[in-house]
Amino acid sequence: MPLSREKIATTAIRLADAHGLDGLSVRKLAKELGVGPMRLYDYVANRSELLDLMVDVVYARIAETGSDSDSDSGSDSDSAPWRATVLAIAHATRAAALDHEWFADLLGGRPHLGPHALAVGEATAAALSRAPGVRGVDGLQRTLGALNAFLVGAVRSEVTERRTARATGTDEAAFQAGLGPYLTRMLQTGKYPTVARLVIEGAHLDAEETFDHNLTTVLDGITGRSRT
Repeated sequence: MPLSREKIATTAIRLADAHGLDGLSVRKLAKELGVGPMRLYDYVANRSELLDLMVDVVYARIAETGSDSDSDSGSDSDSAPWRATVLAIAHATRAAALDHEWFADLLGGRPHLGPHALAVGEATAAALSRAPGVRGVDGLQRTLGALNAFLVGAVRSEVTERRTARATGTDEAAFQAGLGPYLTRMLQTGKYPTVARLVIEGAHLDAEETFDHNLTTVLDGITGRSRT
């Protein structure tokens, strides 16, 4: 198969999925493709452009979800469709980051301006512009900022927890058991009653359900009030 930007991106994504961004280099990618490193520069100018290309491939998957949701709901309505679109895009972003953990590392950094990333941004902004309580460009900017801050934070936190569990070779129960004696001593001082209640009474929460609940709460908060 001839070399192409699509083939380069697909191979780079496979390497990053297996080894992370630290394990991805132009030299390793060229070796995987069976070409000399200089050959890749005919298709991507540098590593940053390679990462942009990879990111936009992931955004293509997210863009399809947002497009499907909007068409299924009916984009001319002012009520449910905007919300369904935003929820679908947010859940698709989380799913993409869990499938490609390196993608989470690149969220919230330099702007993503590839065609599919822009399509996701357009779909999200257009949907939120129809939400009640969002007034004018300033209101839309603030709403997008709040939503993105939650999304990036939640996704990166979940990916970090998964990596930590793999790195330590322990699950959450084993991790808690290891800290048990220390934590028990600290809580018995009586200085941290609310933390103690969370530790003793708090249930293990499903990650997907927690993400959905928190996303809904944030969305309700940033779109549910009139702003002047």
